[in-house]
Amino acid sequence: MMRCAVKGGGCVVSCGDRRSPAIAPGSVRMPAGSGFCAGLRSRAADLTGVEMASLRGGVEGLFRPRYGRVRATAAVDPEDVPLEKVQVKSSGHVLPYVGVACLGAILFGYHLGVVNGALEYLAKDLGIAENAVLQGWVVSTSLAGATVGSFTGGSLADKFGRTRTFILDAVPLALGAFLSATAQDVRTMIIGRLLAGIGIGISSALVPLYISEISPTEIRGTLGSVNQLFICIGILAALLAGLPLAGNPAWWRTMFGIAVVPSILLAVGMAFSPESPRWLFQQGKLTQAESAVKRLYGKEKVTEVMYDLRASGQSSSEPDAGWFDLFSKRYWKVVSVGAALFLFQQLAGINAVVYYSTSVFRSAGIASDVAASALVGAANVFGTMIASSLMDKQGRKSLLITSFSGMAASMLLLALSFTWKALAPYSGTLAVVGTVLYVLSFALGAGPVPALLLPEIFASRIRAKAVALSLGMHWVSNFLIGLYFLSVVNKFGISTVYLGFASVCALAVLYIAGNVVETKGRSLEEIERDLSSA
Repeated sequence: MMRCAVKGGGCVVSCGDRRSPAIAPGSVRMPAGSGFCAGLRSRAADLTGVEMASLRGGVEGLFRPRYGRVRATAAVDPEDVPLEKVQVKSSGHVLPYVGVACLGAILFGYHLGVVNGALEYLAKDLGIAENAVLQGWVVSTSLAGATVGSFTGGSLADKFGRTRTFILDAVPLALGAFLSATAQDVRTMIIGRLLAGIGIGISSALVPLYISEISPTEIRGTLGSVNQLFICIGILAALLAGLPLAGNPAWWRTMFGIAVVPSILLAVGMAFSPESPRWLFQQGKLTQAESAVKRLYGKEKVTEVMYDLRASGQSSSEPDAGWFDLFSKRYWKVVSVGAALFLFQQLAGINAVVYYSTSVFRSAGIASDVAASALVGAANVFGTMIASSLMDKQGRKSLLITSFSGMAASMLLLALSFTWKALAPYSGTLAVVGTVLYVLSFALGAGPVPALLLPEIFASRIRAKAVALSLGMHWVSNFLIGLYFLSVVNKFGISTVYLGFASVCALAVLYIAGNVVETKGRSLEEIERDLSSA
C-alpha cells in the first residue's frame, strides 16, 4: 500500500510502497510557493531528467504501485518540477494582442484584392489602358514582393523578435499604399505595389507565427484560424471599397490610400504588445519572458508556462537555425510537410475557381460581377467561421482531410457540369453549386489550417524560418499558377484542368492521412518534444 505525506514549509512529498519494492521510497522537494504548492501537475512523464513509467491522470494515478520506479537525474532540478497540472483561470488578456496582429491579416487580404476593382480606372489615369503587359506587372508585382517578404520575414523575426518585426513591416505596408495612391506614372505604381507585396509577404508568415506563440493551448486552434478569417475580411473590404468607383473614377486612389491607416495602427499596437515569451526564452531573456507571460495569461500561469518552456529544452545552448539547417536530416521531414501543405493548397485550384467564378455565375443568370465576387467571398468567410468553431474540437488533421475531400468532390461536379451532356439543362446551376461548395470546403480546412499547423509542428529554433520557407512556397506556386494557368486551360480545356485539380485534392487526402500529426489540445512544447523524440 502506498503511503504519502505532504510536509509544510518546504513543500515535501514523501512516498513509499510497502508491497511493491519496485518503487523505492523517495521524495520530490519543492520550494515554498512553487508550482506544487499552487497545485500538483500531471506532466512528470514529459520531464527531461524525471522518468515515471506510464504516468497518467492526477494524484491518484501518481500513487498507484504499478508505475514502477521513479528516477531523478540532474538534467532538471527537482525543485522546479510541478507534479500535477491544475487548471487555473487566467487573468491575462490575449485577445487584444491577437486583434492587433490580425491587422496584418486584413492588410494581406486588402492589398491582394484592391487592385482587381481599381485596375481598369488606374490604367486609364496612368496611360496604360492599352498595355496589357504593364497592367499585368501592376497586378503581379505584389506577388513577387510577397515572395521576397515571406523569405526575409523569418530571419527578421528571429533576429529582432516578433513585435519589432511587425513594426518594421508597417513601413513597406504604409509606404507602398501611399505610393500607389499618389502615383502619377506606372513606375511609381509598380514600386508601390512591390513594397506592399514585401509587407504582406512578411505579415503572411509573421501573423500565424505570433498568434500561435501567444495563444493558450485550449483555444490556439480557434485563434489561429482567425488569421484566415481576417484575410477573407480584408478581401471583402477591398471589394466594398470599390463600390463608389462607378460614380467616381478617381476613387481608386482613395482605395489604395485607405491601407495606410491600418498599417499605422499595426505599428502603434505592436509597440504596446508583449513579445512572444517563447522567443524571449530562446534568447535567454528569462525575466522579460516571465513579464510577457504575466501580461498574456496572468501571474497565476507564470510558473506553469515557464516550466513548460524549460521542459521543452528551449533553454539549450543551441543557436537559432540557419536556412541550410532546414534541409538537414533532423528537420527535413517536418519542413517538407509544411511546404507540401501549401503546395497542395495552391495546386488544388482555389485561384482557378475564383478566377472563373464570374463566368460560372453568368451562365446561371447572375450577371453582376460584384454579386458573384460577394457570393464567393461570403462563402469563404462563412466556411472560415465554421472552421474556427471546430478547430479545437475536431482537430486540424480531420478538418484538412474533410476539406480536401469536399474540394475533390466539388471539382468533379464542376468538371461534369461542363462536359456531361445529360446535365446540360442544369449545367449553370450545378456549376454555381460546385463553386460555392468548393469555396466552403476550402475555407473549412485547406485555407486556414496550414498557416495554423505549421508554427505548431516546427521546433522553436527553426519555427520562424520554416514558416517563412513554407509561405515562400505558397507565393512561388501562386505566382507560377497565375502565370501559366490560362495557357494550360487553352491547351487542355477547363474541364480537364478541373479533373486535374480533383486528382490533386485526392492525393492531398492520402498525403495528410499518412504524414500530418494532430496537434489539437497540446502545447507547442509537448508537440516539439514528441516530434523530436520521433
